[in-house]
Amino acid sequence: MKPRWVCRIGDDPAVVVDKKEPSIACVIMGNLEYRRENMATRTPKLILKQCDAEILHEAIKGHEHLARKLNVTVPENYTEFGVEALRYALDKLSESEDEKGWWTYFPIHQQDNKLIGSGGYKGGPTLDGTVEIGYEIMPEYRNRGLATEMTEGLVQNAFNDERVNRIVAHTLGQENASTMVLKKCGFVKTEELNEPDEGVIWKWELNRSR
Repeated sequence: MKPRWVCRIGDDPAVVVDKKEPSIACVIMGNLEYRRENMATRTPKLILKQCDAEILHEAIKGHEHLARKLNVTVPENYTEFGVEALRYALDKLSESEDEKGWWTYFPIHQQDNKLIGSGGYKGGPTLDGTVEIGYEIMPEYRNRGLATEMTEGLVQNAFNDERVNRIVAHTLGQENASTMVLKKCGFVKTEELNEPDEGVIWKWELNRSR
């Protein structure tokens, strides 16, 4: 059984990362203006840089290589998930041109010119038009509305593709910061799953407005 991406915000309980298909914390918030330009989505305070194979190769080499590639400051601790998530995304990008733009995105803080997390999608739209979205923001940049900007940009970017009808997210099976945010943004809990590693998981859905 495929491991799920499980939402995690702030002090929500940690989730074990499956090394074959790494987890990414996720949440959907807000309704922000954004612009799509040159492999990037721009929100008021962030640039969400789409990662191609070249960028992922440099990221896997280390934060100093990535900093030179992106011409931004890259802290060692910008991601909690290590290089396994990056390698997995790179492998998926290598499988098909259809996967382009549907994996890793790097949030760059415009004012600080600094990479402050990671996120993106868990692959392109399924046959029924579903995508899954995720993000992580460095601790020192949380509680500033930046997660909202990042995820809203990703959501709008996904719905800009006419094939996408639905965005899903997963949380631990208990009320926490992640579930509160998803509810505020119109997500509906649609299923309760029992996973061997994570335990009870709640599935949430956001459908395209018609």
